[in-house]
Amino acid sequence: MENAESLKLGMEIEGNSSSRKPRVLLAASGSVAAIKFANLCHCFVEWAEVKAVATKASMHFIDKVALPKDVTLYRDEDEWSTWNKIGDSVLHIELRSWADIMIIAPLSANTLGKIAGGLCDNLLTCIVRAWDYSKPLFVAPAMNTFMWNNPFTERHLLLIDDLGINLIPPVTKRLACGDYGNGAMAEPSLIFSTVRLFLESQGQSSNGNVQ
Repeated sequence: MENAESLKLGMEIEGNSSSRKPRVLLAASGSVAAIKFANLCHCFVEWAEVKAVATKASMHFIDKVALPKDVTLYRDEDEWSTWNKIGDSVLHIELRSWADIMIIAPLSANTLGKIAGGLCDNLLTCIVRAWDYSKPLFVAPAMNTFMWNNPFTERHLLLIDDLGINLIPPVTKRLACGDYGNGAMAEPSLIFSTVRLFLESQGQSSNGNVQ
């Protein structure tokens, strides 16, 4: 496991590079759609430097063996595992500083509510709470249709939109629970193409920092 100190060293070494790949932080929260997280990581690794974050609930669905071998996966227990004293690196700060962009896919109803309310009780939500919103942050929700249509969801989406968080909407299909309706996470290939087109349209591919 790469710790915060080695992550910081990597930032110092690579930060002066005149040309590098985008740094993409992929994150998964506790939805059945997290079974697609390894696929999502594979979509990004050829184009970007990728690090991954997973909540405790999402680990029930993620196949760690299927993750790309060069992608470091950070979990909640890694947050303070190498911290011993004042002045030591803090993982959620190091990750938010390292990343050019963050994508939360899947975004569960629970994590959506936490972000909208400003809560930060795990590694993922601490990164979001510390996020620099001059850098893009995308979310791809995944939840049951009735949860998606719940009035709280609309309120929460409006709140995160005010923060500048970009929504990749769910799709209508047969859900894992057996219901048919809107709420399934967008396919990893669509998430990848959406993010890449966004970055290229922003001119970040030619600003001297990323390829």
